[in-house]
Amino acid sequence: MGRRVREDPETGRRTRVARRDLADTRRKVITAINNGMHPDMAAEVFECGRSTVYGWMKSHRISGEDAFEVRKPSGRPTLLTKRQMDRLRAWIVGKDPRQLRFEFALWTRELVRHLIEREFGVAMTRQTVGRLLRRLGLSPQRPLVRAYQQDPERVERWKQVEYPEIRDRARRLGAQIFFADEAGVRSDYHSGTTWGEVGHTPIVRGSGGRVSLNMISAVSTTGKLHFTFAQGKVNAEVYIEYLKKLLHDVEGPVFLIVDGHPSHKAKKVKEFVASTEGRLELFFLPPYSPELNPDEWVWKNVKHDHVGKMAVHSVEVMRAAIEAAVARLVDSTEIVLGFFRDPDLRYIGVAGSGIPKVQ
Repeated sequence: MGRRVREDPETGRRTRVARRDLADTRRKVITAINNGMHPDMAAEVFECGRSTVYGWMKSHRISGEDAFEVRKPSGRPTLLTKRQMDRLRAWIVGKDPRQLRFEFALWTRELVRHLIEREFGVAMTRQTVGRLLRRLGLSPQRPLVRAYQQDPERVERWKQVEYPEIRDRARRLGAQIFFADEAGVRSDYHSGTTWGEVGHTPIVRGSGGRVSLNMISAVSTTGKLHFTFAQGKVNAEVYIEYLKKLLHDVEGPVFLIVDGHPSHKAKKVKEFVASTEGRLELFFLPPYSPELNPDEWVWKNVKHDHVGKMAVHSVEVMRAAIEAAVARLVDSTEIVLGFFRDPDLRYIGVAGSGIPKVQ
């Protein structure tokens, strides 16, 4: 027995005794009995069960000092061989369930149970599957979602070739690199959780009307944040106005990295960029790759961590909340640089973020 339970006579609280303490107790009990104490008295003095003490005495007669050792229990035997467990882990870690002819994209205990029965002919309960998955070093996690249209080779080329070339050229020209993105916030967007009575979903009162605001921002590799509200839908004209503000507020050449939104590639935008005579250059991220843009973290911070936790009842309240959240980021360069610690953004190699620069 690896551990035993001890009950407090006053409170009735039951606690487990660690294996190391149990070994010491065994030794004391046997020593006391060898010195003349009756086993029943030893059971009372050391707060052990009478049958437990007699069991220890028998083990000591048979095994001697080895009887004092408390071995870690081996646990339940697995129903799969080591080779089968290795194969199962490789499937779960390395493959999408759809690659193994399942309809769903997420590994669940039920799905793994079906996989085990189909591939190995072994039937298990979901509880047993859960214990097996933990034995394999796995745990349930919220997955990161990537668009199936994303081209992994294109993403890798951006990280290893294209962005380093942009960065090196920016250094030679003294240009600042910014990553830009647009976002919209609606009054019916909510994030986070709140405590409440079990079995009763809490109700947060808000406005029955729906208001929204559109925004554009750009974050630099030095932690600067440039922000503005956008009137209406972000089209080519609106985007050009933002670019003018950015160039007005930032000194020197600007290298702006954006996604493939139609407004970014519009003919009018191209003509405006050309009119700056090299002061502004646009570069485009690989398609379907928002995780490569640190400005996505700006919107997560503003929308999810701040505005989404409020009960917004008017556009004025929403605007004030957004401005306060953005002002906090503008005044806190270390927070903005912290966004670059995300594993998908390590390729940028920003100084001050704790990430080594890419050579």
